[in-house]
Amino acid sequence: MAPVLIETPSLQRQAEFLAAVRRSRKLHGRFAAPPRSAEDFRAYLRRFKQDRHYGHFVCTPDGDLAGVININEVIRGPAQYGYLGYYAFAPHAAKGLMYEGLLAVLRLTFKEYALHRVEANIQPENARSIRLVKALGFRLEGYSPRYLKLAGRWRDHERWALTIEDFESRRRPKPR
Repeated sequence: MAPVLIETPSLQRQAEFLAAVRRSRKLHGRFAAPPRSAEDFRAYLRRFKQDRHYGHFVCTPDGDLAGVININEVIRGPAQYGYLGYYAFAPHAAKGLMYEGLLAVLRLTFKEYALHRVEANIQPENARSIRLVKALGFRLEGYSPRYLKLAGRWRDHERWALTIEDFESRRRPKPR
């Protein structure tokens, strides 16, 4: 597979992004809540003007928008960590693009953003997402009942984490 392209979210992709969200509603279901309006998209972009949030679009080699990867609520000082959020867009899901995109963004996270740890909170029923983080070397650290409100309900989540040491020492298995 050709490598994916990673780009900074921008207003130039607004129409394409919103169209991708509309065609991916079934895929996202209760697992993701991406911006669905122009106003929400602009608010999403404003978050990245702060040094507590880093946004990335995952694009196919020919430039199609395939997914989103964000590092949110970055904590500096002795902690040096952030929360990982991501979702693919139809028709690009389950093709290895998010795996490749996450590898690239994790490299940025640990080198350029100088974080020591990232945490991904995933609903236990989201088997595809759990397989993805496992393939990247994340470890299960705990369970958080009613952690995030998605699709109108408080949802339980598993906490998966990866440190720079784990990332640098891991082998690179492909997700199945």
